[in-house]
Order: sequence, then structure tokens, then C-alpha cells
Amino acid sequence: MKEIRTLDDLAIHGAPPAFDQPVHVGRPNIVSRDAFLAHVGKVLDNQWLTNNGPLVCELERRIADHLGVKHCVAMCNGTIALEIAIRALGLAGEVIVPSWTFVATAHALHWQGITPVFADIDPATHNLDPDAVRRMITPRTTGIIGVHLWGRAAPIDELQALAEEHGLKLMFDAAHAFGSSYKGQSIGRFGACEVFSFHATKSFNTMEGGAATTNDDELADAMRLMRNFGFKGYDNVIHPGTNGKMIEVCAAMGLANLQAIDGIFAAGQRNHTIYKQELAGLPGITLLDYDPTDRNSHHYVVLEVGEDFPANRDDIILALHAEGILARKYFWPGCHMMQPYRDLFPHAGLVLPNTTALAPRVVILPNSADAAPTTGQLLRTVAGARKR
Repeated sequence: MKEIRTLDDLAIHGAPPAFDQPVHVGRPNIVSRDAFLAHVGKVLDNQWLTNNGPLVCELERRIADHLGVKHCVAMCNGTIALEIAIRALGLAGEVIVPSWTFVATAHALHWQGITPVFADIDPATHNLDPDAVRRMITPRTTGIIGVHLWGRAAPIDELQALAEEHGLKLMFDAAHAFGSSYKGQSIGRFGACEVFSFHATKSFNTMEGGAATTNDDELADAMRLMRNFGFKGYDNVIHPGTNGKMIEVCAAMGLANLQAIDGIFAAGQRNHTIYKQELAGLPGITLLDYDPTDRNSHHYVVLEVGEDFPANRDDIILALHAEGILARKYFWPGCHMMQPYRDLFPHAGLVLPNTTALAPRVVILPNSADAAPTTGQLLRTVAGARKR
């Protein structure tokens, strides 16, 4: 393994990179080719490729049992699942969301003519601040979408209390949080519903896919109708809908990966621990940690670069990229600074001081034990050289 002792050892200064092949923030977990191919064989034998096939139904049952929730409605991807859940809940007017999230959270509202109203975050957790949510409630507000960012549960109890106080609907974007928990209960059973992403780079993936989970029978029925054009039986359309169905091959990947999900989470937790050890004691560098009393999906390794570190976030990313470590700037610069929201709400940043302060400081590191030592060496070398 490459040793970085001085600035001359950095690839950005002409030295050979630490990795010949790029180390990405997220690579697909493919835990058992044999299990996956066995399920694919069933798909081919059945000649049933889509339209609520037997593997999709099995995956829904297995996920519902795993999370301890009544209903899992599998979808073709997490964004469509968000859109369908939003419509099934009857959200309209304004819905409060964080700006510090993947843009799909806001787009799923805007795409349906609903105004996303951005509320600020708690800088310690990166999740919605309930006091900030309260300040953004207006007579046009119909709902709140909390986001379990980085797999850490949003402040569920406080948001639920706010929703009940003001007669609002509450749902959660749980794209990062499959496998996480809140007060000992699995994420997936809170609010009116929760929406997961099973995209290829998530800890648990179905290649491409997503799901909405709920304990509400009527809501589950509505979402099932809406993902299949509103059909109830043959030639009987009873509800507006779209094509949100998961295909059988994606369910095959999900079933194979679900068998090994505990090992996937354990590996992520080990990698997080290695990063903590490698980065310990670096002034101005904070590795976001999680409540040990709850489970975390441990998919994301989140670094904050403080003002007292001698290099800024963008310089660190450039240096890591030169080494072949493809760190990222999620969710820079915040949804409120992306289009169309930047033009629609040009002054949103005035009510988002914590989001604005955090955005230029976050680095997402590859969830890889191999990258952790090089990252630690690089940061220690930069810090030591700039002190002299």
C-alpha cells in the first residue's frame, strides 16, 4: 500500500496514485451470483417477467416481515415510489422538506405541481430541525416529508407531533435507511408511509428499484393500484395511475441480497470503524457518527471539514481523486440552489443558515476499508505540512 509521508508523495503533485482502479463511493453489492442466477432461472422457467410476478410478491412479503410492517409495495425505483406515495396520500399545495437531501425528494413534489418548502437542518445530525419545520408551516401546508439522512432516523416523534398538531400528513424518505432503526424499531413503519430506494449503489439493492411501506391498508391498496395504471383485475381501471412496477429480474437480485443483508451491514460498520481509527485526532476533521443504541445502514461515510483544517473541502476532494479515491460532495449545494428551485425561491438561503454553512464542508468517502488508510495519511500529511 502506498505510504504518504510528505506532500511530494501526493498524486496531485505528480507521484503515482494509490489506486490503479478508481475507488467509488458506492459499488453494487452482489453477494451471491449462484443465488441470483437460481432466481433468474425461475423467472425464465415461469416466463413471467413483470406485472406483479411471483418473485416480486415474495420480495414484498420478505421485506415486510424483515421490517415488521404490514405492507411493502415494490416499485421500479425510489423516485417513482415517492411520487406514487405523495399522490396516494393526497398531498397538495405546500409540503415541507429539507433542502439537504437528494434532489429527488423535492422533484417528486414539484413534478406533481406541489411546492416543496425547504426547512433547515440540525447541524449535528444533518436531519430536519423540527423548530425550523414549525416556522415554515402556512395555511397551504398539507404535509411534511422527513428524510432519514445517511441512514440516521429523522426526529420522528417531534415531526409526528407537529403533523398531528397542525393536521398535516407525515411521510418519510427512507432511501438511505433500509436496515436502520429508531428506538429499537425498524425504519419502514413510521409516519403514513416510508419510501426506500433499492438503487444499485445502495447497501441493499435490487439493481434498480424501490418500495413504499405502510401499516395503512387503504393507502397500500391505493399505491398498488397506482403503480399499475389503476387496474383492478382485467380491463377494469378504477384509479388514475402510472407504470411503477418492479420487474422480476430486479426482485431476483433483491431476494439474493436479502439473504446476506446482515453481512452487508456488518461490513459497512467495520469500514466506518476503520475510518474512525484512521482519522482520529485530526483537528478540523469530523467523521459523522451515529447513535450506538440504534442500527444504522452504514452505507455512507460522511466527513465534515472545519475551518481549522488547513485545506478546504474542494482541495481535499481533488487530492483524493488524484489518488483514485472518488470522494463526492453530496448534496452540494443543497436543493434550494438547484434548478428550478434556485429561480423559484431565490431567497430560500436566508432561512437555511445551517444548510448553507454545512454544504461546502461535507465529503462523502468510499465505503471501503482499502481507502481509509490512504485518506487518513493524506489528511495528516496535508495538516502537518500546512502547520510548518
